[in-house]
Amino acid sequence: MKEEFLLGNGAIALGILEAGCQIMTSYPGTPSSEILPEVVRFSKAANLNTSIEWSVNEKVAFDNAFAAAISGKRAACCMKMVGLNVAADSFMSAAYIGNIGGLVIISCDDPGPHSSQTEQDSRLMARLGKVPVLDPGSPEEAREMIKVAFDLSEEFQVPVMVRPAIRVCHARQNITYGALESNLTKADFKREPSRWASTPKFRLIQHKALNEKHERISERFNTLTPFNMHTLEKGTSYPFGVVTGGVPSCVVQDMFEEYDRKDIPVLKLGAPYPFPERLADEFMDACDKVLVIEETDTLIEYMLRDKHKTLGRLTHHVPMEGELVPEKIEGVLNKALSDCGLPPLSDHDCGTEAFTLVGGLDLPIRKPTLCPGCPHRASFYSIRKALPKAIYPSDIGCYTLGSNLGVVDTVLDMGAGITMASGFWNAYIQDDVKKPIVATIGDSTFFHSGTTGLINAVYNDSRFILVILDNHVTAMTGMQPSITQGDRVDGRKGNAISLETIVKGCGINYLKVVDPYDTKTMIQTVKDAADHVNDPDGGIAVIISRHPCVIAFKDQAIPEQIKVRVSDECNDCGFCHTRFECPALIQDKENGKTEINELLCAECGVCIQICPQHAIEKA
Repeated sequence: MKEEFLLGNGAIALGILEAGCQIMTSYPGTPSSEILPEVVRFSKAANLNTSIEWSVNEKVAFDNAFAAAISGKRAACCMKMVGLNVAADSFMSAAYIGNIGGLVIISCDDPGPHSSQTEQDSRLMARLGKVPVLDPGSPEEAREMIKVAFDLSEEFQVPVMVRPAIRVCHARQNITYGALESNLTKADFKREPSRWASTPKFRLIQHKALNEKHERISERFNTLTPFNMHTLEKGTSYPFGVVTGGVPSCVVQDMFEEYDRKDIPVLKLGAPYPFPERLADEFMDACDKVLVIEETDTLIEYMLRDKHKTLGRLTHHVPMEGELVPEKIEGVLNKALSDCGLPPLSDHDCGTEAFTLVGGLDLPIRKPTLCPGCPHRASFYSIRKALPKAIYPSDIGCYTLGSNLGVVDTVLDMGAGITMASGFWNAYIQDDVKKPIVATIGDSTFFHSGTTGLINAVYNDSRFILVILDNHVTAMTGMQPSITQGDRVDGRKGNAISLETIVKGCGINYLKVVDPYDTKTMIQTVKDAADHVNDPDGGIAVIISRHPCVIAFKDQAIPEQIKVRVSDECNDCGFCHTRFECPALIQDKENGKTEINELLCAECGVCIQICPQHAIEKA
């Protein structure tokens, strides 16, 4: 036996391999990103024959895993909750069709949100798709649920979702485990067009079969201990009880132990859908009032049928947004108990005093910013310098922080930098206005969901500049390899994809590649691209702004380090802070000038090019 202090995502990865998963696919996104690399690590250490892939997007990941599952193999794919939106078409359809080998979808939620554009609840997507869902509260429970999910999936021939939230994914726990062994099941796809290629008539039959499966799974979930269970004493009635699941269930358990509140029963629903009706009714019958504490939305609360007894988000006892951190849960419990005429858990202020004290300290707010030396900063500087009055639709990635530089006006979802640019063009040209538009998108995001929008824009004769920010890596989510470099997640070489070839294949005639560190050339290239856009015989202009990420490829990114200093010519005009925003450039208020923080400076030398006073120079 071995013991490791594992990240929750590592425990999930371990559970995936312990369950005999043979095919693992993913697209990175916080808080899910560490799962697949941990699968690689465990698989290599045990010399397992596991096929592991970073897919180009979440739908591709799902489809690859689904094909393996209907061939009889155990397969899993993981993503973050907004990634599930990308896979939703396949996800919904697969539930009807079903599978042969186990198929487990790990969709990691981000209550808060800490690094996402929504707080959506994957459990509701599971209900929409009629896919059973398990909701772990700790790394160890997530590991065990993965194994149960595979068994359920194979038994009922239906995909199963496991929904760990960020505090499961990024918690740590000591995990003990034994030897891992390869699953030697062979692929054996049996042709059955009425199932695998079913028409609407057969889908109606499949829907009926899926509903029947759900009734059986719901009955199973009534006795699925320790994931679904209550602490009622037989024959006892209670004035107040708590229904909970996922991460909040662990918090509630800890609080009740700390305050010795054995008088309050708890119904834990770690497998909330299909809803365990009999177990829930038993709990509701024993309690006068129940408080539902769940993240991030109201799945359990909606499924409980006696609304007169139920307190939660719909009664404003639980906040409708934000993460349910322990101090917030304690406040929720105290309010609900008070409203029911019962003694509160404690007389704590639930962190109010601490937050008030911190708020009164007038501490400086340090907003997130691009890394020192980041090539995206130079790109954004040049774009704004060349076309200061343009509209700047952008996308999801490190470069979203271009908003600090005034060069990101919109961020909707993956790929929307291009489609929003097309939409802006259509809106303005309808009024006979040729509005300059410069869209930005990263290389990974372009492959993920940019090509379709670009083809559509070319076909419909939209006119804008597209700057593809190519830093050779998927940086924001943890430096996953880019397909332009040909490196696969397990160290094997893949077939590198040429960004230029794909862009030209989308119908683009104007394509330039430029190094953003050369701001003079970049500025002129953007201006030339604008001329092409405005030419009656022109069209969309694409610029590939290519420079390696300074974190992933430090030696390549800055082959010649340039130490810089600020001369006495500096008059503290603030231009370098507002228009360039390098964290290594700091304002010295006492001396009335900018200084270089040598601990942060990447020594890229780009700042020499941007100072209007020519006060930044080689040291």
